Amino acid sequence: MHDLIRQLLAELGEDPSREGLLNTPKRVEKALKFLTSGYDANIDDVVNGALFTVDYSEMVIVKDIDFYSMCEHHLLPFFGKCHVAYIPSTKVIGLSKIPRIVDVFSRRLQVQERLTNQIADTLRDIVRPLGVAVVVEATHLCMSMRGVEKQNSFAVTSAMVGAFHDQARTRMEFLELIKLRSGASATRDSAPTSLACMVED
Repeated sequence: MHDLIRQLLAELGEDPSREGLLNTPKRVEKALKFLTSGYDANIDDVVNGALFTVDYSEMVIVKDIDFYSMCEHHLLPFFGKCHVAYIPSTKVIGLSKIPRIVDVFSRRLQVQERLTNQIADTLRDIVRPLGVAVVVEATHLCMSMRGVEKQNSFAVTSAMVGAFHDQARTRMEFLELIKLRSGASATRDSAPTSLACMVED
């Protein structure tokens, strides 16, 4: 990887041998391995058996989960907040496991839509709840630093499963509780506001 990064620097018109860039290949490798560490994560190891039988059937919400990811189209960061809710059936999951699940999938090359679905699908498969809801809102540097250069734009994506998909009242309760900064709301009959990363030349 070091040789590839040196070659990239040269292709950009830089001198990889100058003082400021001598250790750049090593630093970039370390950074990229951390930012894509989700590929090496195992969901079973992350959850580590933290499922508990509890007599509770109301909504559980973990909101404002900070995350950072990498756009697979331009290898530029996108980052923001993830809000996750589920309605238990027979089991609950340790609350700290939900942000860890977000990290597993955000620390990969991603598109926001797939990231949103992966979090929802994983929680559904592990906990087997009555419903799962995930809303992700993110700023994409491939939109603000380049391309359309819209610095104040952000994307909102949602995944609604089970009761959150079928019951408008449950879905709206969740959206009211997380209070999106944009005031956007995702409903069954209308797609959420989305300015997600698009492939550009």
